Amino acid sequence: MENSNTKQPAFNPEDFSIVPARSFDELAVGEVFRAPSRTLTDAHASAFQTVSCDNHPIHYDAEYAKRQGHEAPVVHGLQVLAFTAPGATLLPHYFGKVFISFLELSCNFLKEVHSGDTLYSSLTIMDLSPQGDKGIVTTKVTVYNQKSELVLEGQHKYLLKR
Repeated sequence: MENSNTKQPAFNPEDFSIVPARSFDELAVGEVFRAPSRTLTDAHASAFQTVSCDNHPIHYDAEYAKRQGHEAPVVHGLQVLAFTAPGATLLPHYFGKVFISFLELSCNFLKEVHSGDTLYSSLTIMDLSPQGDKGIVTTKVTVYNQKSELVLEGQHKYLLKR
């Protein structure tokens, strides 16, 4: 039990963080930031359909998907890409107040994803490019399924203060 006579610093919500923020120069090439694994369900596909307004039957009609040669409806590629959101990892928490913007992203869709698949995503720092009082962080993004198959790979770039 804590001694009530011990003086504690006043709580300041602006100083509350999940991890200690780091500067651009404290980041290192090769660092990996993983997101928790997640098993996709039909409810995820329905939620994505609501948000995206995508109503192509390849994503939501099992019989249509089978007629097109797929074993089941195919999870929308943008939904799989969403698994690379940096906020699903601790990376933006490390950026803290030095984060300026998410500059760009690219990806390649390599394998189909279906409801019931479990996805494992990570972001790996591949390049740190100082640009005066700013810096660009480039990460490689990957998403694997439960069969250890790479289903998506790509890149993100972020602009940070230095």
